[in-house]
Amino acid sequence: MKKYRCEVCDYIYDPELGDPEAGVKPGTAFEDLPEDWVCPLCGVGKDEFVPVD
Repeated sequence: MKKYRCEVCDYIYDPELGDPEAGVKPGTAFEDLPEDWVCPLCGVGKDEFVPVD
């Protein structure tokens, strides 16, 4: 699964870790995050994230 980087604050969403504080279980692909999920560091939406190569 691909990692995604927040273009605003450089937070990396790693699907292997998920986002436990937001109730996102490890193994959750970025594409499967809820539409209202926001960056845990700066609060922007999924549309501000880009794939990491």
